[in-house]
Amino acid sequence: MAASPVIVTRGVVLRETETRETDKILTLLSEDRGKISVIARGARRKNCRFAAGAQSLAWSEWTLYQRKDWYYVNEGSTLELFEGLRGDLKALALGFYMAELTECVTLPEEAAPELLRHLLNGLYALSALHKPPELVKPAFEMKLLCLAGFEPLVNACEACGRTDPEEPVLNAALGTLRCRRCAHDGGVSPLCRESLAALRHIVYGDPKRLYSFRIPEEALRRLSRAAGLFLSAQLERTFRTLDFYESLG
Repeated sequence: MAASPVIVTRGVVLRETETRETDKILTLLSEDRGKISVIARGARRKNCRFAAGAQSLAWSEWTLYQRKDWYYVNEGSTLELFEGLRGDLKALALGFYMAELTECVTLPEEAAPELLRHLLNGLYALSALHKPPELVKPAFEMKLLCLAGFEPLVNACEACGRTDPEEPVLNAALGTLRCRRCAHDGGVSPLCRESLAALRHIVYGDPKRLYSFRIPEEALRRLSRAAGLFLSAQLERTFRTLDFYESLG
């Protein structure tokens, strides 16, 4: 039987699951193969050479081989551990939530370079740039949904066409913007001038400057509520990592 060809790829560990005595199963978002399941034999041993890279949120380079539907680790080297996250429980909890969200919207064996880049940029913003989790969370959520095909229409009021609507609201189910006077149905989240500007920056702005905005605290709360409602309406599921993040206050 011919040996399986060696595969070299880079990826972020979205999730790790302990199995057997010393092994792990890694859910890896790789550059060229998308989301794959990888068996890392011996990853829990103290002397394992690739143990550091086989932990959640690690960005590593892997040498793999494939048998049927599974990939197996041959070698691994760590590229970035995002150490700035690991000393801040709230930032780390948000990182885990970002990884779970990304796992939710990616398909197995389908390359998703924009989603991978978005996750890496979010982790870098928390770890190296020390951006506040309260700002990173809604920006990450909304842009992730845009990249996954759920982009909201927020350039003007859906009903009257005003680009500067008074008392703007976001319809979470439809993903559309309306003036308060044009919003006759439920499921709307109130915005304000500043939170709407931030939302447009997130949806339509340069992804490299995603986390560069500043808005007042109340406007940020409105943005966060709108992002959370929109995400919940579009994905129709809960996230255990979000529950943990929110429990930290």
